[in-house]
Amino acid sequence: MLGWVITFLLIALVAAALGFGGIAGTAAGIAKVIFFIFIALFIISLVANALRGRGPKV
Repeated sequence: MLGWVITFLLIALVAAALGFGGIAGTAAGIAKVIFFIFIALFIISLVANALRGRGPKV
């Protein structure tokens, strides 16, 4: 999922550099949404793992 964020961020940067404001804004917005979904799922995963009482595998 983090790969998608980086992809949309790169699309936004290239579009902004070429002067396509609408496309750059849309790609940046999508990247933000996916990034926050990733962060939320990561935190939920950490909490669920902590509630199970198991540590990370080494």
